[in-house]
Amino acid sequence: MKVLKTIGAIALVLMIVMPASAQIKNLKDVKKKVPVTTRPEQKQADEKAAETKPTPAATPDAATPATGSSQTLYVSMTNGSNRNDGSKGSPFKNIDKAINVAEPGAEIRIAGGVYYGTLNVGFIESNKPVRLYGSFDEGFGKQDIVAHPTLIQPNNESARTSRKALLKFTKDVAGTVIDHIVFDSGERNAYSPNDGVVDGVEGGRLMLPTEKPANMNSTVGEPLLQFVSATTGGDVTVQNCVFLNGASFALQAGHRSGLFTVKNNVFVANKMAAIEIYGTCARTGGPNTLTLCSDVEIANNTILFSWSRLKDFLDMGYGVRIMTGCQYNIHHNVIGASILAGIDHTRFNNNEWISIDHNIFFVNKDKDLHYSPASNTRIRIDAQDFDDLEVASVTGNKNEIPAGLKVNKAYLEGYLGARYSETVDYDPNSPANQWRAAMGMNKQGTISSSATMFANKYPWRDALNLFGNVPGYGAQKP
Repeated sequence: MKVLKTIGAIALVLMIVMPASAQIKNLKDVKKKVPVTTRPEQKQADEKAAETKPTPAATPDAATPATGSSQTLYVSMTNGSNRNDGSKGSPFKNIDKAINVAEPGAEIRIAGGVYYGTLNVGFIESNKPVRLYGSFDEGFGKQDIVAHPTLIQPNNESARTSRKALLKFTKDVAGTVIDHIVFDSGERNAYSPNDGVVDGVEGGRLMLPTEKPANMNSTVGEPLLQFVSATTGGDVTVQNCVFLNGASFALQAGHRSGLFTVKNNVFVANKMAAIEIYGTCARTGGPNTLTLCSDVEIANNTILFSWSRLKDFLDMGYGVRIMTGCQYNIHHNVIGASILAGIDHTRFNNNEWISIDHNIFFVNKDKDLHYSPASNTRIRIDAQDFDDLEVASVTGNKNEIPAGLKVNKAYLEGYLGARYSETVDYDPNSPANQWRAAMGMNKQGTISSSATMFANKYPWRDALNLFGNVPGYGAQKP
């Protein structure tokens, strides 16, 4: 009887425990199936974005990330801490901290302020797609690049050890959006105290990375915004931003697939080219054929003062550089004051992939377009002669000076009068050269060169004034 009671007790325990275990398992299964709930503020932002329709002269909608992440993080240099959780009420202090903890495709809202990387490293990198929205007020309720701009603007001290692009994407990029951010390398660059000095402009000419300044670190010769060749492709949007004082390209990107949109931005005083985007997909069809990798739209940008590679003004200095492997739609831009040409089409990209429509060109020192129809051939063309080009579309382009451009007048005066000169000091009969000749050595002389202006620093606050200067063309007010 005792045995039967014991067996009955065990059975009763099993009857109680087994349903409980099953309930716990079911709860775990239910937990796995519960969908992520979108936060109220994100839902409102998504609904508001859905109501806005893009037009050539208006702020375009953000690209939809491939991941569809609903995560939103917040950054404030003034009120944030990297020990916070990144929520609206407890924001991070640095952009790179937010990127490090973000899910692919997350939205990062950044308050106004000067950012230069945690511990002043001078650069920010991402190996994932993120949506960066800058120039919010401290309450993250209003976005205004003029009233409270977000600047990625490292100082010269950061150039001692960290010599990279201000913002670099290294791997996955599908759905990346960069919006309302000022990229300025003017504080990191080294400028000559004596050569290329212009009245009313801070400092002298830009010093090259190979030059060693006396009391500061040398210039970092990297782009402001860079997408390296190894990025995996997908839609990318860069909008409502300012790029200035780049010691290399302002925006340089390798793009494997999808649409790369560059819309409603201001580019000022950048070296080599303001925009260079090239295809990186695998080439098919043989060694003498091109493969179309992606589409590039360059629209409603204001591009001014694009400087050459060196101070002799002989190489590079373009507003837009058309590269191979991409289909280009270049329209409604203002492109002026390029040391060489507003657009460079000398890389032999297929003409049927190129549309250049409704742009304004002016005071580009070596014509508005460089074109190479065949090897070792370079034709220089003004906008009024674009109709002779055998490209997909070329209509409505103008060659005129927009009277309403709010350009820094001292900088403009320096650019218009920019000259390069060389002085040779060679005396074949000097005692030193006579001795060299007697010893069978080559005679020597010296060459000194100077430029009255070369990539001098443009004031970043003045660059903000270039939004909305020309109705329908160039960057409009975000």
